[in-house]
Amino acid sequence: MPEALLAMELDAAAATLARVGVSEPRREAAALWGACTDISAGEAWLRRDRPAPPDSLGRFRGAVQRRAGGEPFAYAVGQVTFRTVSLALDRRALIPRPETEGLVGHVLQWAEQRERGRGIVADIGTGSGCIALALAVEGRFERVIAVDSSVAAAALAVENVKRVRPRVPVEVRVGNLLEPLGGERCRAIVANPPYLTDLEWEELDPAVRDFEPRDALASGPDGLSATRALLHHAGRVLEPGGLLALEVDERRAEAVQALALTAGWPRLDIHRDLFGRPRYALACSSEDA
Repeated sequence: MPEALLAMELDAAAATLARVGVSEPRREAAALWGACTDISAGEAWLRRDRPAPPDSLGRFRGAVQRRAGGEPFAYAVGQVTFRTVSLALDRRALIPRPETEGLVGHVLQWAEQRERGRGIVADIGTGSGCIALALAVEGRFERVIAVDSSVAAAALAVENVKRVRPRVPVEVRVGNLLEPLGGERCRAIVANPPYLTDLEWEELDPAVRDFEPRDALASGPDGLSATRALLHHAGRVLEPGGLLALEVDERRAEAVQALALTAGWPRLDIHRDLFGRPRYALACSSEDA
């Protein structure tokens, strides 16, 4: 049997994707091939007239079928890049968003400016482990603790720790929010907690609602259950002058500031993301705590 040309595979994939209404199906087909073979989409088109490597075809065809079935791109290819790390990804964990990369940037900047890069940092609600591993790779912390209430998500994070092999130890713990930290004292606590209301979750695009884990997205009637708990209890785990860094919903940034005041934080600052939306809440515990 003659070898299948890459052009034939890309054309067949584009036709499959077009039938289910995927926008720009040819571009998507090339991107899927690139993600499955670790080359760029542009390079895939340049290699159209070459035989498609047999060892890549099975993975590519499976990804096309999953994408045609409605799965988000990152789940279909089984991996995602977050800042400088490449992570395995599936439906056990939320797909990391570019906005969350900005949260990591704020934490690293805070640590660098205050020469507080040592010590322990905890990532609460770690999911795939993206925040924890980015901090371990880019930061100068002594140790990173990654926490998730989902056993399945924690298992994925463990897989990614083994995949990335950061020079800084990353320990994955299972439990609700701050409970697994026990007697630890952290230099920083970082979280992208669920922050949608139950109603907002119901109204999400099916591509999100039907595939990504609900517990990583929705947080009670007002969307603030997890954030409220972190604000009320993180101070007990932080070192004096330690940082609490949260990603927040742009529609509830002011509500988060009010909650911080109620919870006794000396100050909480809201920072904007690259799109100009209030997205990051940063607060420091009292120096004499």
